[in-house]
Amino acid sequence: MKHISIIIPRGHTSLPNIDGTHQIFSEVNGFMKAMGREPIFKVQLVGLDADTSQRNGLYVIHPDVLIGDVKKTDLVIIPAMHGDMQEALVQNQDFVPWVINQYRGGAEVASFCIGAFFLASTGLLSGKQCATHWRTAHEFRTMFPDVNLVDDKIMTAEDGIYTSGGAYSYLNLIMYLIEKFAGREMAILASKSFMIDIDRHSQSPFIMFEGQKSHDDDQVKKAQDFIEKNFDEKISVDQLADMLAIGRRSFERRFKKATSNTVTEYIQRVKIEAAKKSFETSRKNINEIMYDVGYSDVKAFRTTFRKITGLSPLAYRNKYNKELIAV
Repeated sequence: MKHISIIIPRGHTSLPNIDGTHQIFSEVNGFMKAMGREPIFKVQLVGLDADTSQRNGLYVIHPDVLIGDVKKTDLVIIPAMHGDMQEALVQNQDFVPWVINQYRGGAEVASFCIGAFFLASTGLLSGKQCATHWRTAHEFRTMFPDVNLVDDKIMTAEDGIYTSGGAYSYLNLIMYLIEKFAGREMAILASKSFMIDIDRHSQSPFIMFEGQKSHDDDQVKKAQDFIEKNFDEKISVDQLADMLAIGRRSFERRFKKATSNTVTEYIQRVKIEAAKKSFETSRKNINEIMYDVGYSDVKAFRTTFRKITGLSPLAYRNKYNKELIAV
């Protein structure tokens, strides 16, 4: 039997992460029992306090046990922690040595969404791949530069450490863990019972590119503003560097440092974001939208669109256009 410890952090925690995880793993035990097999999971809520207040007292969670009562577990689940991230990490520092000791003792560790910030604070993610919510990618990279953030992935798995992307993508990680511990048949049964799209690998179709502007480089901000106001034109790196009277190499270095994107990547992402919005709301065809955002090469547009969103332009339009959905 696999012992699963869902930690109950202090502060503002994702209740769906906690309840959903507990429910799905417990339901798998029910499936096993119905098949005449022994339950495979023992699921416990593990806390620092007997009563853990959440969302300014709106909810109170009563953990099954405290960390001192759990000498050995097989899997530690870290739910998303909301609010000021630095404050959340300080509030929950007492979990850190326990999580590290459990991992060193053979346990595996999984974080959901922005729970990756807490997992990274333990040092266990150093040098490893990590997924988190795409909205917090820049903040995460700033706080944990030694972690290889892959913000397009639904989940990562490396050396017994797992992370999931944004929000409800934690369900895909749960399906992965169920398949690992209970087999493919049980994972498929769980995915059908809870209507979870199994084997989803990318959160790229959900990413909304907003541009990273919480930096102090005014020249780079001018370049960003120019790109965003003129996305329908063909924009080159040399053009931007000349406009700002900065050497190209210096400009590219400063731009990447400030935005976490190369200049070319930023131009592409702004153009594709504009194309996505048009696909979502208009009846224009692919060629019309391609020209609207400054592309003249159909192959280049389709290739870049798929690289950024994980979908072809046609598949994206069919997925998100409200008029097409209504039909």
